[in-house]
Amino acid sequence: MMTGDTPAARHETAIGENFPAELERTLLELRWEVHEDPELSFQEYRTARRLEAALAGLGIADVRRVGDTGVLARVPGRDLSAPVVAIRGDIDALPIEERTGLPQASSVPGVMHACGHDVHATWAVGAAALLLANPAAGDVVIILQPGEEQGNGALKMIEGGALDGVKMIFGGHVDRRFAVGQVVADVGPLAASTDSFQVVINGRGAHAARPHESLDPIVGAAAVVTALQQVVSRHLNPADAGVVTVGMINAGSAPNIIPESATLRGTLRAIQPATRKLLRTEFVRVVDGVCAAHGLTPTITFDDGTPPVINEERSVAHARTAVTNLLGAEALVPLGILNLAGEDFAHYLERVPGCFLRIGAREAGGAVIPAHSPLFHAADESVLVGAAVLAESARLASAELAAAGEGRAG
Repeated sequence: MMTGDTPAARHETAIGENFPAELERTLLELRWEVHEDPELSFQEYRTARRLEAALAGLGIADVRRVGDTGVLARVPGRDLSAPVVAIRGDIDALPIEERTGLPQASSVPGVMHACGHDVHATWAVGAAALLLANPAAGDVVIILQPGEEQGNGALKMIEGGALDGVKMIFGGHVDRRFAVGQVVADVGPLAASTDSFQVVINGRGAHAARPHESLDPIVGAAAVVTALQQVVSRHLNPADAGVVTVGMINAGSAPNIIPESATLRGTLRAIQPATRKLLRTEFVRVVDGVCAAHGLTPTITFDDGTPPVINEERSVAHARTAVTNLLGAEALVPLGILNLAGEDFAHYLERVPGCFLRIGAREAGGAVIPAHSPLFHAADESVLVGAAVLAESARLASAELAAAGEGRAG
């Protein structure tokens, strides 16, 4: 056990005051059952059944499926007319072979919870248990969401009514850059938009020995990749954040053939809406111009990814108060970086205000391990900290919304 008056030790305050021994044991068993039996996005059938059973076992009457693998539960508040708040946990795993060596490692070849969604699902169930024992002013909706890794699971839950009547939402992500007991609750951007692109560069094929008879799409593709590096460095204000990355190049069928076409695929990342628009505009201008110079014709398509995660000040204030109440003010730490990874919690935040947390998951003496690594795992204690902080955030938000006269929507 941890000792001393530090955030890493004081997380035990939240555990001791909020979690009976039986509930703690039940949650940790659930976490490792989910971890050992991971399922990819929109294939989370066994996971959904486990989570449904866990919520029903707590005594929650209102538990239902959204689509095939999403789960919604409604924890009753003290006042039927009070505003509704939501807590979200994601549940899908990644196509990665686990190499943690843990006794509870994945039993599914090539699939593991390398992003902590086993913990996120479990702490959402834990928050439900805490809210049953000490209800919020209004109802709290527990959203157990599939398909976060594909970036569109949140949209499917929203289409299924997950945000109906909801006034504010909270969620979080484990992070081994931070010790257990440390929590990031920052105002403003916490993750980036994640648009993707495909460029098919069409030329004219020929024999590799007679390149003058071709319009070579591979040479054009190389020039496009090089020119795209100037979109950020020469067209974006250095004070703004943006990324243009070509992650795939596909062309050709044999070494002695100049092909008809080459295909580029990649991602555009931004924090601000204006930057997101600029990246697309400059991307098209560069690709069109370079291809024209080589006599080539490009076909450009964009797929909208997740929007940026922007934490709203009012919601963050509730989360920060929750952390302070449970762990002490010193538990609050800044993210310390500008994160250009994506997170589909942003879809909820486009519709209602909310706060997305980073919750420390590194055990005492443990290494910093990045998410999406085959070595990634989160400390058990992070389950309990996340559950307690999210439940308390929901209580504080519900009370403040009720006091402000923001009753149940609809």
